[in-house]
Amino acid sequence: MGAFVVRRLLHAVVVLWLVSTLVFALLHLSPVPVEQVIGGPRATADTLAQIRRSLGLDRPLAVQYAHFLLRLARGDLGDSYVTGVPVARLIAERLPTTLWLVLGAGALWLAGGMAAGVLGAARPRGVWDRLTTVLVLVGLSAPPFVLALVLLQALAGGTGFFEAGPPLQEHFWRRMVLPWCALAMLMAAACARLTRGALLDVLGEDYVRTARAKGLPERRVLVRHGLRAALPPVVTQFGADAGALVGSTVVTEKVFGLQGVGQLVQQSIVSGDAPVVIGVTLLVTVCVIATGLAADLVHSALDPRIRLP
Repeated sequence: MGAFVVRRLLHAVVVLWLVSTLVFALLHLSPVPVEQVIGGPRATADTLAQIRRSLGLDRPLAVQYAHFLLRLARGDLGDSYVTGVPVARLIAERLPTTLWLVLGAGALWLAGGMAAGVLGAARPRGVWDRLTTVLVLVGLSAPPFVLALVLLQALAGGTGFFEAGPPLQEHFWRRMVLPWCALAMLMAAACARLTRGALLDVLGEDYVRTARAKGLPERRVLVRHGLRAALPPVVTQFGADAGALVGSTVVTEKVFGLQGVGQLVQQSIVSGDAPVVIGVTLLVTVCVIATGLAADLVHSALDPRIRLP
C-alpha cells in the first residue's frame, strides 16, 4: 500500500509538470500580448516595453520557463497581471465557495444516484424503476446550464424562497440548494444507471440466491450482500468524476452568481491573466489526482481481491 501511494505521488508530480508546461506554452502563444492586456489599448510603446521588463517578458522563453518552474517548486504562483494580488490569495478567497458547491453537489450526486439505482434494481421494470429511468434520461439529456437556468427561473424567481448570488453568509441553504441540484443532476443520473446495472449483476449471483433461500429479509440481502459487492465500480467512477466536478463549476457559478474559483478563472481567461489561469488549472489537476487516489484506496478496501498495482 505504501509503495503504491509513493508511486502515485511521483506520477502526480510528473502530471503537474506536464500540465503546467502545457498551460505555460498555450498562454505564451496567445495572440494578445500580456503587456497590451495590462496597459490597455491606449498604452504607448514605452509603457508596453516597461511592462515587459517588469514582468521579465523581455527575457528568452527558456529563462522565463525556468523561473516559472522554480516559483512553482517554492509554492509561489506569482501575482495577477491585472490586479497585482498574489494568485494564491485570490484562489484562497474564492475557494471556500467552490468547495461548498462541490462537496454539496458530490454528496447529493452520490446519495441520490445510488438511491435511484437501488430502487430501480430492487424491482426491475416496476413503477420505481420506470420512474427513476425517466428521471435519469432527463438528467442525462439536459445540459447543466439549461438545468441551472430552469431551476433559477422556476424556483428562485417563482417561489421567492430560494435565492441566488453572494453573500453566502446570509441564507446559506437557500442560496446553495439549487446550485447543488444543477451541478449534481447529470452525474447523479449516470451514477444511478451504473448502480442499477452493477446491482442487478450481483443479485444474479449464486451466493445471493443462497442468502434468499436461507430466509434472509430482502432488504438485508439487497443492502448487505448486493450493494456492498456492487459498490467498487460506483466508487471508481465517483473518483474519476469528482475531481472533474471542480472544473464543471464555471457555468453553475456564473448562472447563480456565486463568487467562486470558476468565476475567477472565467474572468481571468477573458482578461488574459495568465498566472491566475495557471494556478486554477494546477488546483483542478491536484483535485483530480487526489480523488483518483482516494477512489483506488477505497476500491481496494471494499474488494480485498483487488491488488493495487
